Amino acid sequence: MMDNRGQISAEALFLLGVLIMIIILAIIFVAEENELNIAMAAARNGAIEAVGMSSVGIYPMDTYNDYSKSKTSLLYPFSIEIVKVSYADLGYDANYDKKRIQFKVYARTSDRFNDNELVSIGDRINYNLRKSLALSFNSTSSTNKLYNPVFSSHYVYTTANVKWV
Repeated sequence: MMDNRGQISAEALFLLGVLIMIIILAIIFVAEENELNIAMAAARNGAIEAVGMSSVGIYPMDTYNDYSKSKTSLLYPFSIEIVKVSYADLGYDANYDKKRIQFKVYARTSDRFNDNELVSIGDRINYNLRKSLALSFNSTSSTNKLYNPVFSSHYVYTTANVKWV
């Protein structure tokens, strides 16, 4: 004689197994998306920090010495506006065994700078952007002193030249 207590049907076991697989796949997808959200927030924060430091004329000593010789107009406070920070997925990078993400900053200034000075300002923006990424992902020990490239669990991050609009 069969008893109804304590038995579970094959359909319920199948449904439970499929549900567990869906949850595992969703966790993987959400983890990667969360990592990109953290990276975008860190990139914006780094770019804004660079603009703030430039607007008051605060630089590391080696940068200050370089600017005082050839780019004296950068030693005085100036105004820059970050228009947009975006990223592009450049696909899989076999060298690092990760997906490669490249950030691009769009900025504008009302001050008159020559192309060489704009490149220097853009380099400072990109440096601070990468530094902010490295600090956010706690990967400062796995990158160089220019924080290029920056690594996270699933991605390797680089920057393109700042686009002046």
